[in-house]
Amino acid sequence: MSNKVFLLSLSTMLFALCLPAEAQQPKNVHRIGYLDQGDRISGSVRSESIRRALRELGYVEGQNIAIEYRYAERNVDRVPELAADLVRLKVDIIVIAGGNPIIRAAKNGTKSIPIVMIGRGGDPVKVGLVESLARPGGNVTGITLLNRELGGKRLELLKEAVPKLTLVAAIYEPGRAGASELKDLQAAALALKVTIRPWEVRNAGDFERVFAARGNERSDGFYQVGSPLMFANRKRILGFALKSRLPSMHPTGEFVDAGGLMSYGADLADSYRRVAYFVDRILKGAKPADLPIEQSTKFELVINLKTAKQIGLTIPPNVLARADRVIR
Repeated sequence: MSNKVFLLSLSTMLFALCLPAEAQQPKNVHRIGYLDQGDRISGSVRSESIRRALRELGYVEGQNIAIEYRYAERNVDRVPELAADLVRLKVDIIVIAGGNPIIRAAKNGTKSIPIVMIGRGGDPVKVGLVESLARPGGNVTGITLLNRELGGKRLELLKEAVPKLTLVAAIYEPGRAGASELKDLQAAALALKVTIRPWEVRNAGDFERVFAARGNERSDGFYQVGSPLMFANRKRILGFALKSRLPSMHPTGEFVDAGGLMSYGADLADSYRRVAYFVDRILKGAKPADLPIEQSTKFELVINLKTAKQIGLTIPPNVLARADRVIR
């Protein structure tokens, strides 16, 4: 074989060997920032629903998408710094999992990077995050979980579980839409012939003081308004409710898993999966301003029968039959 033929054959062979390696390299790796108001452990569990849904759409972490994770550890003050970090990394999209203060802090950090929210607060239009649900405008779109608007339904379910319910202690944090939910709750209480006793806490040091001062008041039930402060102190809250043998209502199933009696709220796994739709549309060229914000349509009632037994409560069969998940 001549040198010329040999070199040509060798070049052809090397070129053929290189093709599979080049084919395995993605043409474009999209960078997604994920900012959660909670901790790494619970946040990672919830975000798995997003990753699974993205894989179904052809986006695989480590192949054609890279996800940068940041966790605020229930500290809203950390959010601007974490959001700024994601902006410096020039991510293509920022996914925000948290309440309105978290979303607003991230929005203040960038006007150009699309933000897909999993809003665990109130109406994003009322608080000025977007112009409207149908046409958000700006750079924010996504899912709103309607947490603040479900207070009346939660109280109604607690009343059905405890028919003799007349006095309810409602623990809340003012300044984080807690006062707004409490107002809605009191309006719903009138129709149910229930009296709400507000218990205000402003920081972690307030819980023991409030429990000591108000714990001797006669109450038939215990209602907890959601907020980062409440979640961070859930062991204290649940411990008090159990010790006082009070039937308790909470905003999410995470509290019931930890020992609360009942919760009613958006199905978080379903809502997190839906985030993949927004990510896909934006990566394909859609603008957040034109993507209508969706409201949760799937809700779940969670009941802990272990806790019911512990506080001496029998859940009526008609309420138990409506539960989407029962902890036995």
